[in-house]
Amino acid sequence: MPGIEQSGTARDAAAPAAWRPGAAGPLRDPAPLLPDTAPVRVIGTPAAAGADPETARLLHRALVRGRRFNEQATALARQGRLAVYPSSTGQEACQAVAAAVLRPGDWLFPTYRDTLAVHLRGVPAAQALALLRGGEHGGWDPRRWRTAPLCTPLATHLPHAVGLAHAARLRGDDVVALALVGDGGTSEGDFHEALTFAGVLRAPVVFLVQNNQFAISVPLARQNAAPSIAHKAVGYGVAGRLVDGNDVLAAHQVVGDAVARARGGAGPVLVEAVTYRIDPHTNADDPRRYRSDAERTAWRAHDPVGLAEDHLRAAGLLDEETAAAAAGAAERTAAEQRAAFPDTPPPGSPEDLFTHVYARPTAQLREQAAAARAGAAAAPREVPA
Repeated sequence: MPGIEQSGTARDAAAPAAWRPGAAGPLRDPAPLLPDTAPVRVIGTPAAAGADPETARLLHRALVRGRRFNEQATALARQGRLAVYPSSTGQEACQAVAAAVLRPGDWLFPTYRDTLAVHLRGVPAAQALALLRGGEHGGWDPRRWRTAPLCTPLATHLPHAVGLAHAARLRGDDVVALALVGDGGTSEGDFHEALTFAGVLRAPVVFLVQNNQFAISVPLARQNAAPSIAHKAVGYGVAGRLVDGNDVLAAHQVVGDAVARARGGAGPVLVEAVTYRIDPHTNADDPRRYRSDAERTAWRAHDPVGLAEDHLRAAGLLDEETAAAAAGAAERTAAEQRAAFPDTPPPGSPEDLFTHVYARPTAQLREQAAAARAGAAAAPREVPA
């Protein structure tokens, strides 16, 4: 590095010691922390021949199920049966891998776009999507499923993941925390704080950045000047890895290796999975205002479901029975989603707004609750025609 002397050189031995960055210890070699210059790929490369057939089938089944999950949830939002749905269509490989590489005792920290990963981890669809209909308490028991609640504020869950992973290691628990985040979340202060603590503590945590190219309407080039998001890892003493996030076999390999590295005590890993959000940011978004149809069409040609199917066919692993089994599992998931969210939501009460704010309601909260009850009592009631 220009201007910084490496310890152990002849000049160090001859000259008196002087303060410099890293003077408290040897400067670390950044090379092992740097990502590859191009995203890791497996499908369509010679490495595909070494892929485990059973793993490939299971991941393909998860992708087919995930695509149907996204389609059904989007339809529920359009029908008003969900208040909002941030689709992960196009990102299903990242979602499937996040659920597949974790052990039952590990922890998943999702964002608001990661309901599919939560569901593939085992959480029933009714619970995984409950928050998007306004359900209380996040929808599921985090301790039972070892899955944190959906995080709507960008990146605020990342320090929590580091803290849990560090605490688990202090207790001697063999636990890895996998935290999902989008490219927009890497522009937040919580992202940098989490990477700092993870690097210093060498916490067993993996950050999986789903770089879907846009933070709502802001393209990545307006957020990041580094060669890649994965390159940011070296500044925190964290290993960076870059992978094709639409290649489910490559993503499974890279994220799986990252989890094993963290579990083995080698330190945290930041994985950037290069992918694309095919659908709008949410059902309230109009992506035609900030991206072209040609761009979307080009990414559809690199669709994770299609890539996995191409691999299975080339390997002789996708027959009619296998395809039918995957489609059947996907339809059962969609039926579960429809059954969980009927056309008419259950009636609510204004008092529910105040029930779980504090264990002991404050005077102000009691006053607000009384005002809400009075307003509800005074409101005109509908008279059937």
